[in-house]
Amino acid sequence: MKTGIITTDTFSNHNTGMGHPERADRVLVIIENLKKFEKKLIWKTPGDFDKKLIITTHSKEYVKKIESSFPKKDFCYLDGDTIVSPGSKDATFDAVGSIISAIDGVIKKDFKNAFCAVRPPGHHSEKEKAMGFCIFNNVAVGANYLIDKYKYKKIAIIDFDVHHGNGTQDIFYDNEKVLYISTHQYPYYPGSGSNKERGKYNNILNIPLPAGTSSSEYLNAYEHVLKKLKEFKPEFVFFSAGFDAHKDDPLAQLQLNSKDYYEITKRTLNCTKKFCNGKVVSILEGGYDLNALKESTEHHINALLEFD
Repeated sequence: MKTGIITTDTFSNHNTGMGHPERADRVLVIIENLKKFEKKLIWKTPGDFDKKLIITTHSKEYVKKIESSFPKKDFCYLDGDTIVSPGSKDATFDAVGSIISAIDGVIKKDFKNAFCAVRPPGHHSEKEKAMGFCIFNNVAVGANYLIDKYKYKKIAIIDFDVHHGNGTQDIFYDNEKVLYISTHQYPYYPGSGSNKERGKYNNILNIPLPAGTSSSEYLNAYEHVLKKLKEFKPEFVFFSAGFDAHKDDPLAQLQLNSKDYYEITKRTLNCTKKFCNGKVVSILEGGYDLNALKESTEHHINALLEFD
């Protein structure tokens, strides 16, 4: 079976303004590079979905607030660095639609696993708050969709973005069905993510790493991720795939190389295979150096492609 790539042109219309690091080129450079694997991939655009699915994760009031914030011209600031424009509405809903389509495709065996090349990202978005370039928490909506529609009871979210996914942690802190694991630079934005934050059911594992952490130090620390996954035995795995722990990324100071993302992905897939039988969906979060993002996503997807 092949790997699914879920993406759409609407992501280019989410204009965040001149000089903003979360820009349209991020998805464009990934997609252009993946064309060389075209025969190994199944390309799919996000389908329509019931917007009520978002309300499993965010409140009705928050969703209404976001819908009314999209301007007819110029920009609207949801916070100091989370900006929307007229084209942002379709992109924001398509980011959610992408993970729904990816989940359906994996479960129906249209493809063996999937990567969603989307923007805006999602892992900083809390139940009632947009922040850190994020509007809806895409991966959280996906996990709740698995719980509600497919009745899954053990879902793991591995977040290797360099910034802690405060939103995902906030949403699932009291949910024993979801294990959230984050490796991230600490102390750093958004300020959360200490190893004392463990969730109501010991379902949160934070692995805070100091600035300057090398590849070997990171991969040694990642053994704690694998140990926790073996204990939890997930039936389905998500990657919140941020590539900004790369040494060339301008927004942080971890020192990963592009090839490390192959190793992270491969180790995770091998570790969880006997529990989830390869049911894995990855969704783009951060990563702001375009060449590093291009190389790192290629290595990540190579590991998805090779997995059997």
